[in-house]
Amino acid sequence: MAYFDAASTEPLHPAAKAAFLSTLDEGWADPARGYYDGRRARMLLDAARETVASVLGTRSDEVSFTTSGTQAVHTGMLGVLAGRRRVGAHVVVGAVEHSSVLHAADTHAALSEQRGTVAEITRTRVDRTGRLDPAAFASALRSDTALACVQSANHEVGTVQPIAEVAEVCRRAGVPLLVDAAQSVGRMPVPDGWSVLTASAHKWGGPAGVGLLVVRKGTRYVSPLPYDEREARRVPGFENVPAIVAAAVALGAATTESADEDRRIFGLIDRVRARVAETVPDVEVVGDPVDRLPHILTFSCLYVDGEALLTELDKAGFAVSSGSSCTSSTLTPSHVLEAMGVLSQGNIRISLPRGVAEAEVDRFLALLPGLVAKLRAVVAHEPAPRVAAPAPEESGVVVDALGRRCPIPVIELAKRILDVEDGTLVTVLSDDEASRLDIPAWCEMTGHEFVRAEARVRGSAYVVRRHG
Repeated sequence: MAYFDAASTEPLHPAAKAAFLSTLDEGWADPARGYYDGRRARMLLDAARETVASVLGTRSDEVSFTTSGTQAVHTGMLGVLAGRRRVGAHVVVGAVEHSSVLHAADTHAALSEQRGTVAEITRTRVDRTGRLDPAAFASALRSDTALACVQSANHEVGTVQPIAEVAEVCRRAGVPLLVDAAQSVGRMPVPDGWSVLTASAHKWGGPAGVGLLVVRKGTRYVSPLPYDEREARRVPGFENVPAIVAAAVALGAATTESADEDRRIFGLIDRVRARVAETVPDVEVVGDPVDRLPHILTFSCLYVDGEALLTELDKAGFAVSSGSSCTSSTLTPSHVLEAMGVLSQGNIRISLPRGVAEAEVDRFLALLPGLVAKLRAVVAHEPAPRVAAPAPEESGVVVDALGRRCPIPVIELAKRILDVEDGTLVTVLSDDEASRLDIPAWCEMTGHEFVRAEARVRGSAYVVRRHG
């Protein structure tokens, strides 16, 4: 199996495994105790904290260990919001933040409502590469803004965010900035200027179950969790010293080794980006082609069922992930792709781990065009939706795709639009959630005009005008 899902979790670094096993014997005791074994565990914990602080360029007493990156985000956000409750309850986030940030913001809004206050959450828009505009972000900040949150780089498409510029506008506005650096720590430096930083060890080759919460001195912070004296009173619970030591060792190793290896992986991703666009018709490669993480690439294939494509790649020996609604238990497309306004149909994210063999990448590139063509042929032979008579308020051609999942609505739109004259309207009736994103994105790709979407008793009507 060729593992191409490092953005979900990087394989455990050999040095981390060795450190974990050795610390099981040396660091098993309670680091809060004063006897010999406790002091030894405390020394190991302190050394790990120093290593992390050195890599991040922070003070060691600003670093706390959590049980995951998600817990770090939740605790960090709610802790700053609790500390700044007198300032206000307004929160500004990017539209493509990780779901942990968006869920914590929603929880903050719900808790505020219980207290009888209103907490507005402003999501700032991004461009088609997934990058936010610092000027637009600055305009969203207000006198009652308690916290701003921006990821260092996107977890689905790899686009690097302008952290330095955002940090400067937050500094001028007097608003603390939380940076979710889960995808970039261990691969590239995070620009300074943030107030809180979160990360996750299993993203850089450490063990799962260790997250980082770094709170800068001077940041008002009140733990939202019950009181506990551990981890600077920010994170309660007994520290997993062996896992923390392994995480610190992996971070040190990844940082030391990353320059040459990340350049190699960046080149491999560039190769995939170019070859996919050349060899697979009707494909959209998304994310910034240059200002990006070295190991992530996302593309979407028109007229392909995303779940079927993942299954075929798995059979061929490739572990990849997807933001397509066709592979989602909720049947909704990725909020990242939706915010970018790009295609979600047949979406594939590959993220190469360190040490990946070049031959495996070439094998992927050789097999992908045939797999996509095979699946498109299967979908093309499915029974076509009914072509309905236009309603009184409609004109042109109406395609009834109600009850049909992606990619059928877009496939039928592509077929029917070829049968009408330039300027004619084609209306697609669909109750598939992906159509809301994929039909406008298809129009952007093909040059046709997306006119409007109208809610109906069942589903929606998507109106497209043929051009060319």
